[in-house]
Amino acid sequence: MDLFALSLAEAAKGLRSGLFTSEELTRACFERIDECSHLNSYVTLTKDFALERAKEADARQYERGLLDGIPGSLKDLFCTKGILTTASSRMLENFVPPYESTAGQKLKDAGYVLLGKTNLDEFAHGASTQTSYYGTSLCPYNLDYVAGGSTGGSAAAVASGQGFFSLGTDTGGSIRQPASLSGCVGLKVTYGRVSRFGVIAMASSWDSIGPMTRTVEDAALVLNTIAGKDRFDATTPDVEVPDYTKDLSKGVQGLKIGVPKEYFEEGLDDDVRAAVESAIKEYEKMGATIVPVSLPLTKYGVAVYYVTQTAEVSANMARFDGIRFGHKPEGVDTSDLYEYSATSRGEGFGDEVKRRIMVGSFVLSAGYSDAYYKQAQRVRTLIIQEFEDVFKQVDVLAAPVSPFAGMKVGENMNDPVKMYMADVYAIPASAAGIPSLSLPCGFNEEGLPMGIQIIGPQWSESLILRVGAALEQAIDLPKVPQHIPKPS
Repeated sequence: MDLFALSLAEAAKGLRSGLFTSEELTRACFERIDECSHLNSYVTLTKDFALERAKEADARQYERGLLDGIPGSLKDLFCTKGILTTASSRMLENFVPPYESTAGQKLKDAGYVLLGKTNLDEFAHGASTQTSYYGTSLCPYNLDYVAGGSTGGSAAAVASGQGFFSLGTDTGGSIRQPASLSGCVGLKVTYGRVSRFGVIAMASSWDSIGPMTRTVEDAALVLNTIAGKDRFDATTPDVEVPDYTKDLSKGVQGLKIGVPKEYFEEGLDDDVRAAVESAIKEYEKMGATIVPVSLPLTKYGVAVYYVTQTAEVSANMARFDGIRFGHKPEGVDTSDLYEYSATSRGEGFGDEVKRRIMVGSFVLSAGYSDAYYKQAQRVRTLIIQEFEDVFKQVDVLAAPVSPFAGMKVGENMNDPVKMYMADVYAIPASAAGIPSLSLPCGFNEEGLPMGIQIIGPQWSESLILRVGAALEQAIDLPKVPQHIPKPS
């Protein structure tokens, strides 16, 4: 039995039945990490710390709950007390936080074992991990393709068996898109469902935290632990946290599933279209009513995102000046603060971060904020209202996650607009702050995984997880690749 290939739920059951120990699980994960190192999933490994935590879990016999003794990882945006946190940027290559993120602390309190910090696009600015200071994370099914982004390292790690779960961030698709491209489950929660405290911000009104796992049940288990109000994050409302595993087996009989026509128009690859449409037919066989719907503002989502998100980026990046935080340049006169800060940012930030700072500064500048930023915010409000209206007709929506099954290494790197379009189907749900689940729904002829997206109204995580679990059971795809390709 390959321990690394178990689901989180299976691993938890095995721990409690005495089939293996947390230390054995943890060692199996590190062996798998060594075997799959060419996927470039991790930025930092915490092996000694992890083995110590695993032994502690074994000693207390997993009394803290189902995550006790389970090895997992964190995207390297999550502050980890005493452990390097880089945001995959030269700017923070030596940053060791003095505190823990709220989500990370909740996992620690639940007894999980931190394997390490996973790779991402620099400061989460990207859709392929190709902007990472530490190199690109690769798809576990085909090394010619990227794992996706920005949470590509987490996706590659979970999909290939390098840990049982990972926490990522989703601003405009950064959990769901890599989950689709790498072949795992990714959940973007309702904005505010999980605290953002201690997670390095990209765009504060868009960022959300969520799990990446191998099964829908596993995503529910992780969400049970990390969801809820946090006194350190005012955007987390006091909304009840249910048991997200409770309704997973209820099926979809009697539910109305909307299919937005705008997600299936020109620009969607034929293989993805066929896989998603086949999955929707499975829902119909299981007793759901399929309802065609329209979301005409979908086409404005990318424009809204790259105006408002870059505006927030330009503000959030201001703290990285080499004085308070960030890269400290050598040979620069420290009495000239402008020159010092400019050199720190010039050396510390990559091209994509600089591009977004400049675009954001422009759309917020005098004479342009009315024409761009305020107009984009108005359209964002219309997108929110459009989703509210469509959910009066249907219970959930089903749509593609990504317009393609895979993105080749190096593809679109010289065309930012094409790269931004990778999230065209993921961005609208982010704009509205509503939950969305990505789960595998098939493989194309090249063996690349493809995902379907289940979108629900605010606070409907239980419902979309239930809908996802029904499809997962019906099509029963492999959870870990039988063979991880090696570099030639």
